[in-house]
Amino acid sequence: MRSKRNNTNKCGTESAASSFQSADSYGACSDFSECEEGEERQKGSYKYNQIPSLSTSIASFQSVMERETAPLLLSPSYTPGYKSTRFTSSDTLGPGELSDRDIIETYKRTHVKPDKQNKKKQSSLITIFSIWNTIMGSSLLTMAWGVERAGLPAALTLVALMAALCLFTAYLLIRVNAYHGGDTFEVPSLCRLLLGPRAEAVAHAFSLLVLTGANVVYWILITNFLYYTVNYFIEEPPVNATSHNSSVLLCPKHELIPGSTSEAHDPSPFWGLHTTVPIYVAVLVFPLLNFRNVTFFTKFNSLGTLSVLYLLIFVLVKGASWGINLNMPLGPRGGTDAAVLSGMLALSFYIHNIIITIMSNNERQDRNGRDLTIAFLLVTITYTIVGAVFYVCFPLAKSCIEDNILNNFEMHDVMTVVARALLLFQVITVYPLVVYMLRTEAALLLSLKDSGKVTILINLLLISLSILVACLCPNVGTIIRYTGAVSGLVHVFTLPSLLYMRSLQMRGELTFFKGLFYSAIIVFGVFNLAMQFFIS
Repeated sequence: MRSKRNNTNKCGTESAASSFQSADSYGACSDFSECEEGEERQKGSYKYNQIPSLSTSIASFQSVMERETAPLLLSPSYTPGYKSTRFTSSDTLGPGELSDRDIIETYKRTHVKPDKQNKKKQSSLITIFSIWNTIMGSSLLTMAWGVERAGLPAALTLVALMAALCLFTAYLLIRVNAYHGGDTFEVPSLCRLLLGPRAEAVAHAFSLLVLTGANVVYWILITNFLYYTVNYFIEEPPVNATSHNSSVLLCPKHELIPGSTSEAHDPSPFWGLHTTVPIYVAVLVFPLLNFRNVTFFTKFNSLGTLSVLYLLIFVLVKGASWGINLNMPLGPRGGTDAAVLSGMLALSFYIHNIIITIMSNNERQDRNGRDLTIAFLLVTITYTIVGAVFYVCFPLAKSCIEDNILNNFEMHDVMTVVARALLLFQVITVYPLVVYMLRTEAALLLSLKDSGKVTILINLLLISLSILVACLCPNVGTIIRYTGAVSGLVHVFTLPSLLYMRSLQMRGELTFFKGLFYSAIIVFGVFNLAMQFFIS
């Protein structure tokens, strides 16, 4: 009897070890086909209980595993300790820059009960476009500004480098989850399992920061779109205005181009872009923030895809009408200005908090690596087209490019009017979801009771902060680059690297050079954040 049990142990251990060995390199594991087989054998031998995903939810979860300190390959008789407790937490948010699609998908994943009977796996094609649609966000409006700050050659290099690095760290999270997690795991639960409760708390704290940045950026965008949309109806159009004429382009940083009469003067002392309109937005939006159930707003998620496609067509049409205008040096404006774009891109490629959930629904798990790579390639192409085409074709001085490219167009430009109206409705329908998740996160971290008074209080604090920033520092690009550099340091560079190094250590595969390589990724994130403070 003892001999038989020992053979069983040996077989299970060798099976798991073989699975881990087959996944040691980016492509050598056939993207988890062997890893999953090893995991299935482990499930037959080990009685692990899965940790529920620590996501933003008002429901209580039970049986949360305490920090694992034992090696991964244990005897079948070992059962990790569990702590029975009522625990509520919240998940991180991704490209909280602000992609409305990301916010909606996160809300559905964490607040809408799934129908297990009707849950179907999605094809590779759907998975690829789901990732593309989730990553794309409001940073599209600022991409040309980032290219201008970095210079075209440096910008193209940075986009490719950041895309590759963010793709690699996202893939690390998928591999760590294949070794140690499951379909119900997310980044915070992996942090708790492998790195301890403090790492989990850090993930949640910086999630709150990302949500706050998204909240402020959306408020500024709503203010901007509302202001110019209303002005379109109350102001007379310029006599010689045409939809595609460069004579009606604006350069708000310097002066209005001769021949245009649409200077950004407030039509009334009671209607100012940076004075009264942010307050009017509060009157418009505040009633929407107090809904107990915000599921209604998820019905407008198709607007995210529509807005991205429209902005892409918008830039291509404008660029074709202008032609190529490389009347400025191709080199960067300054040695540190390239960090503007790198900070933005850390948020623009940010999908790390929900990538495990998206890829777990892929029908072919052995194609996860391929599908993720294709999706990131599509995102990179989209950002490059919007940023580079607008920069290359822009007929005025390149320094005139705004951090919201719509501000470079005369108010009565037809395509710009449609873009602002579409984006205004989209952002207003997404904003309550941002505030709802931020409010839930704040209430949980501060151990506040979910009540009407708490809801109103947090809403008022968020609105006050948003109004203050919209009046004093309404620079979308600046907010995005700082938020991206900070959240990127934690969620894009540090946590994936630490999780994977811990996984390698538990499997006995961590070497000095591997540790040096993943530590270098963390150092890059620190450098990227530090450089943001040296930009004029």
